[in-house]
Amino acid sequence: PWFERPIIYDIRTRPVNLQTLTGSKDLQMVTIAIRVLHKPNPNQLVWIYRYLGQNYDERVLPSIMNECAKAVVARYNASELLTRRDVVSREISNELKLRAGNFNILLEDVAITHLAFSPEYAKAVEAKQVAQQDAERAKYIVIGAQQEKKTIITKARGEAESATLIGTAVKRNPGFMKLRRIDAARDIADVVSGSGNKVYLNADSLLLNLLGDADDKFERGVGEKKGFW
Repeated sequence: PWFERPIIYDIRTRPVNLQTLTGSKDLQMVTIAIRVLHKPNPNQLVWIYRYLGQNYDERVLPSIMNECAKAVVARYNASELLTRRDVVSREISNELKLRAGNFNILLEDVAITHLAFSPEYAKAVEAKQVAQQDAERAKYIVIGAQQEKKTIITKARGEAESATLIGTAVKRNPGFMKLRRIDAARDIADVVSGSGNKVYLNADSLLLNLLGDADDKFERGVGEKKGFW
């Protein structure tokens, strides 16, 4: 040829970003953004220029990135895209490297930079979390009510057994009630003695009228003998 001119290719690694909207396995719309670090194969620059031209990256990468991202995302449910994000990123990377290799393009790194769901799905997830929290709260309320019920039943049984024992003790020994009166009077005396005010109480107030019934019977018997009754 009469004239020749050099075609210069930049073989340094360069980034390219792509954002696409696709659907998950459970039919949820997902917006995914991918960043790829790429460069041409230095040994295949002639082939790249002949079939792809100098803007090879603009002609090839957007289409294969979009295709691989949609193919991989469609294999997972929306929740799995979050919990298994590293696996999804690795599968997209493997798919892209395989496809880009067919065009003599080398990929050094592939990463998911953004992953977002539709507003409807976000609201559904939030509603599910609120429902789970309400269910847990209701569960603890039920457990608390059951414990309170058991406490009331145990207390009632204890009071019933205590009343039975007291009734049995009174039947067997009438002096049991007098002993309880003395205990009650001692408690009242302790409270009154600790007070700064002066309080005057008779035997009835202190529950110490232990011989009142016997004295009444004695006086009534004496009166009948003398003819007063």
